[in-house]
Amino acid sequence: MHPRLLPRLAAAIGSHQASLEFAWMKHALSERPALSLPDMVDRRVRGEPLQYILGTQPFGPLNLLTRPPVLIPRPETEHWVMKLAENIAPTAKSPYNLLDLGTGSGCIPLLLCHLCPPGSLRAHGIDISPHAISLANDNAAQCRIPQQPDADAPKNTFKATLANFLPESFPDNNPEIARPIDVITSNPPYISWDEYLQLPRSVSAYEDPKALFGGPTGLDFYHAIARLIRRKDVLSSSAVVAMEVGHEQAETVEQIMRDIGDARRTEIWKDPWGKQRTVVVRM
Repeated sequence: MHPRLLPRLAAAIGSHQASLEFAWMKHALSERPALSLPDMVDRRVRGEPLQYILGTQPFGPLNLLTRPPVLIPRPETEHWVMKLAENIAPTAKSPYNLLDLGTGSGCIPLLLCHLCPPGSLRAHGIDISPHAISLANDNAAQCRIPQQPDADAPKNTFKATLANFLPESFPDNNPEIARPIDVITSNPPYISWDEYLQLPRSVSAYEDPKALFGGPTGLDFYHAIARLIRRKDVLSSSAVVAMEVGHEQAETVEQIMRDIGDARRTEIWKDPWGKQRTVVVRM
């Protein structure tokens, strides 16, 4: 059946990768009969990311929905979120307020909600994209993470709302964000203009530029986060801030947090491929 599809896919992405993706496509057909194998191959050959074609992406133990143009969750993000879960200790008696800046699919707070003890995490995600907010809340429903606490059984909660954290007034006009915040997480846009021009078409033509482009140097959003954590009325006294960073940005972002954010304790975590991937601030 469809003997020419696999060779066509292999010509576009290589034999080994084509064999893997073709198998995943056929598996997806068993769960979503409305999909068409020739159509999936056509879309992939044109450069569309497989995650958008299949409509899902594993992220830790979760299986998240994916829809263009919302940023697709990456394995390097999954790695540091799993590590962060091991480095915080919320409890049902002393639950944490978590704020995810630029939440996208909601992958970061939803994985933390899954990993932390029930009733210990009240997570809120913000984004400027209505597409992202819709997807993040759909993913919360997919993962059975409610928006509101349950009086009968302790459960972690998550809700995504529209907001922009670049203005210095943030979050004064966002009363829905609970304070003090115990954990801030963010995988902000960090691609510089020069890097953006070099992105593969599978990224630049499909994923939202607003989720990728971080200003001329790629650092605009880190300056905003530094201004936010410097404020005395936002964070709890023992708050943790964890941010994903781009290629060779970690030490610069760490210094921004020290110089602008008044951060005294910072560390850099590497990803499984040895790259400096996450800057962590402990207040």
